[in-house]
Amino acid sequence: MSGDWRRGAPVRRSELANALRALGVPEGCVLLAHTSMRSIGWVVGGTETVVRALMDAVGPGGTVAAVASWSDIPLRMDEWPPDWQSAYLDEMPGFDPDHSEANPRYGRVPERIRSWPGSRKSAHPDQRVVAIGRQARWLTAPHALDDSFGACTPFARLVDCGGQVLMLGAPLRSLTLLHHAEAVVELPRKRRRTYSLPIATPDGTVWRTLHDIDVEHGPFPYEEVVDRGIDPLEGIAAMAEAALAAGVGVRGRVASADGHLFPAAALVKFAMRWLEERFSSAPERQPEHPCRDDRKRQDRE
Repeated sequence: MSGDWRRGAPVRRSELANALRALGVPEGCVLLAHTSMRSIGWVVGGTETVVRALMDAVGPGGTVAAVASWSDIPLRMDEWPPDWQSAYLDEMPGFDPDHSEANPRYGRVPERIRSWPGSRKSAHPDQRVVAIGRQARWLTAPHALDDSFGACTPFARLVDCGGQVLMLGAPLRSLTLLHHAEAVVELPRKRRRTYSLPIATPDGTVWRTLHDIDVEHGPFPYEEVVDRGIDPLEGIAAMAEAALAAGVGVRGRVASADGHLFPAAALVKFAMRWLEERFSSAPERQPEHPCRDDRKRQDRE
């Protein structure tokens, strides 16, 4: 026997799919899933079974997506030893949306979706979204290199199409769509960052300078309103919990995991209001976002 019977009963594909439907996953929807395999339990067939169960839940007209990012993404290089910096600057392969491996810190399911036959991938090295299903192509392209959570991104299109966000054993602090609310809300106290990443081009690797909200330290001073230390992701968790308390989203069990399901548009609307209530002081200063999405012009699968 290859399984570990000490971890409880094996979890079947049919069990997962039924539990996802019971949680409220709508057939035909675009579903952005954050998944913790460890939390679900021992799954018969591993990540393949989880992906197939997610596809079963949304049905043949649905789409399953995940945030994949990039496995060896060279962030905060200025803090590295000089010889490490030189090695990466000299020979780091540029990010390729199709071939660069998903970041394992995002769990095992994003890499399974990335490598799934026919999957689509967005072109941002840090916030790459991977998807399979009917609207996968439309969801993943384009993805602006600057303002990676904003208007011209898969996160905006998830809201636009009435999509859903599933937290399948994943902590609420990893609810990426709330970064979209941080990006689009027009508030003066927003913090931004500038950083560089290598991009694959026909002429070789090119290091591009990117501009975005500062998710590393927190786009807003959450330490002023969330009594949980200085981890900026605790602000994300606080917003998610407040949304659940207000009736935006539902909780339930999926195998051994805590499941949470959020309607994307309602969640972003709630989060923007939550941010406005706490960080509205000082004169506004907001950059323009020239890229706007037009669903009717996209080639949707």
